[in-house]
This record gives sequence, C-alpha cells and structure tokens, in this order.
Amino acid sequence: MTRILAVFLGVFPSAVLAFEPLTDGSEFRRLVFGNDLTRLGVRLQVRADGRITGSGLGQPVYGEWEWRDGYFCRTLFWDGDDLGADCQLVLRDGDRLRFVTERGAGIGASFRIR
Repeated sequence: MTRILAVFLGVFPSAVLAFEPLTDGSEFRRLVFGNDLTRLGVRLQVRADGRITGSGLGQPVYGEWEWRDGYFCRTLFWDGDDLGADCQLVLRDGDRLRFVTERGAGIGASFRIR
C-alpha cells in the first residue's frame, strides 16, 4: 500500500498536495464575501453578517458561521434538517476551497469560488 501511495504521489503530486491550509480569517473573508461557493448541485453564500444561505439539490440551505481559532465554525440546516455544528479546517488551491470536518480530522468537501 505504501508503495502504491508513493507512486501515486510521484505521478500526481499537484492533485494531492496543491491545497494549503487557510488559517487567516481575514483572507477567508476576502475570498468568500460577495462570491458563491459552488459544487455539483450546491450553491452557498457565506455572508459578512454571519449567515450562510443557498441551496443544495434544490432545497434551501441556511445557517450561521464564525471564524474561531483558525477554523470555519458553522451550524447548518438543509431542507429544515439540522446538520449540526462543526468547526472545519479550510484548505485553498487557487479558486477552490476544501472544508474538512472535525477540525481537519473528518471528511472534506471542495467548492469553487465564483
């Protein structure tokens, strides 16, 4: 397994290593305010007033957020279902942001900044 991973990293280093941690809340705000975060079937706005609005698979998404200790901390609802609170590590690669749940220990979701 280690050998396969080493070969993969050797062949596709930018695919794996391009994302870098974004720990500066001011930089995060500069990137997202006034823009949409998009991925297949999802369009979100992270707003300056602490709200999250948008849609996911045609259903409303809403919540609140704050930048705390280098993490994007949010509560989120999708079509009225409570998705809970979570602080997420944010990684950046150009116009893409990846949010990784559980302060970077969980699963990730990538979005384009539009």
